[in-house]
Amino acid sequence: MVDGDDLGRGAEFDPTVWREFGRPLIGPTGTGLLDGTTVAVKDLFDVAGHRVGAGNPARLAESAPAAHTAAAPAALLAAGARIAGIARTDEFAYSLAGTNAHYGTPPNPAAPDRIPGGSSSGPASAVALGAATVGLGTDTAGSIRVPASYQGLYGMRPTHGAVSTDGVVPLAPSFDTVGWVARDPATLSAVGRVLLPGRARRAFTGAIVSDDLSSFASRQVRAATTSAIAAWSGDPGLPTVEHRALDVGELADAVRDFQTVQGWEAWRAHGPWVSRHWASLNPDVRSRFETAARYTADDHERAVGRLRRFAAELDRFLGEDLLLLPSASSVAPTRAEASLGGPVVERARAATFALTCIAGATGRCAVSVPVPTADGIPVGLSVVGPRGRDLDVLDLAVRLDPVSGPGRT
Repeated sequence: MVDGDDLGRGAEFDPTVWREFGRPLIGPTGTGLLDGTTVAVKDLFDVAGHRVGAGNPARLAESAPAAHTAAAPAALLAAGARIAGIARTDEFAYSLAGTNAHYGTPPNPAAPDRIPGGSSSGPASAVALGAATVGLGTDTAGSIRVPASYQGLYGMRPTHGAVSTDGVVPLAPSFDTVGWVARDPATLSAVGRVLLPGRARRAFTGAIVSDDLSSFASRQVRAATTSAIAAWSGDPGLPTVEHRALDVGELADAVRDFQTVQGWEAWRAHGPWVSRHWASLNPDVRSRFETAARYTADDHERAVGRLRRFAAELDRFLGEDLLLLPSASSVAPTRAEASLGGPVVERARAATFALTCIAGATGRCAVSVPVPTADGIPVGLSVVGPRGRDLDVLDLAVRLDPVSGPGRT
């Protein structure tokens, strides 16, 4: 085992991707569906005998080794997987960029001049590099779907509460989920069959597209996702696509309410520690915690009430149908543009929130599927499904072809 805080970059070990790495770091505890699979585990999960740093060296220095492995990685080990290592995260998972000044920005192999997306940046980069089969991370407001979109991977955010978060450092428990990325949909689905509760499967009949929602995405992203959806519409074996207007007038308020609840809960989880370690934080994450510290209980209560009403309206709009929308508002910003907390990253984050908070606010599952682009820069299409129908959504993802556009395989 090598420790990313002690060793420099080597042929097999990139410290921007890994905090710890082994061959394997942790061996399987059983056999099953994931025999031979290697997993990059985000530095938020307890792994027995190892510390949790949550992307911050001061937090790591004060951490004691975990006594037990968190529920999700333990389930993967029991199904035959091996933990390749503990992978980097944006600090406290409070970012969508994938940048971290403490350890450096992980690579984006699909677009080397661009950032990887976060906060599950290390696991996603490890998978994209071929250093792991599966990246196990978290998704609160897009932290699986955004790096999947930026790096041309498949990514799964499950129904809120469907996969245990026991042994995971929280950000905002009302929205936190355990998610994962893979290079192919079959692997993504196999992990789902291990982690998700089994239930009767049934096909979807309808998929909704809202041009109003897609307007939050860049022209480049809209072109790629529109083309993919057109190919989907031409396949009689897939759910029927219906274009439907959605009043997005309240969406800006819903994003603010989502961020208020997220911030209030993040401060409850980390405020006491952060209050003693302000100087240890990256500028972008520090700014978010400074905002979070100002939220009051009344702010939180009002935001929760409004967000519940917004979620109820979305539930009425979607019913049991799928929703198709971009996974992120833009392609990955370039590394040159992505100064920590810089305007390009912050604009991308704000627009992306309008797309990703749909699943977050309603607790619905979502899978990000890579789609073809004219210039080869990755773009993801999110397929948002009803709560509890995660395996049905994964079944559908297996049938989508990322090479020629959505279609039957």
